[in-house]
Amino acid sequence: MAKHQHLKDEELIRMYLHTQQNNYFETLYNRYVSKVYRRCLSLIKDSTKAEDFTHDIFLRVYGNLGNFREHSTFSTWLYSISYNYCMDQLRYAHRTVTVALDDDDEHQLADSSDHELIETQFQQLAQVMGTISPQETQMLRLKYEEGLDIRSIADQLALKDSAVKMRLKRTRDKIRRLYDAHYL
Repeated sequence: MAKHQHLKDEELIRMYLHTQQNNYFETLYNRYVSKVYRRCLSLIKDSTKAEDFTHDIFLRVYGNLGNFREHSTFSTWLYSISYNYCMDQLRYAHRTVTVALDDDDEHQLADSSDHELIETQFQQLAQVMGTISPQETQMLRLKYEEGLDIRSIADQLALKDSAVKMRLKRTRDKIRRLYDAHYL
């Protein structure tokens, strides 16, 4: 396996798809498993579920490697799958949770209505986010989901730092305007 460590992610994927030898995928797995786990843990806040989700995500990636089209880096694709999977699981868990109401649980109702308001705002923001371009979405994800700094984003997208800063600002402003126009 160590002999594959020098290969780039995309080269490993091509080699795996060409040869179907699992050691190429294992190299990718070993390269990213702890990062995916940390991403899941940061979203889920439960180490056992984060481990399970990490396993599920890699099974999903393994089954869909043929769909990777190199429109973005493998890590961006993987983190997008990870984020979407975890958010889907959170939404699913939220829908299936039932709570017994007692007379002395009035404070939970206030928390519930706060949560519903936040959920509604989240859904509204998701709708607005669906209207912006894929390039704008990618830049926001690199910055706010992956936590990359301006320099890293600029390098990844072959842009100048100032262009990244300006595009991020314009995109944030655009989202704010769209949200205000539709929901305020």
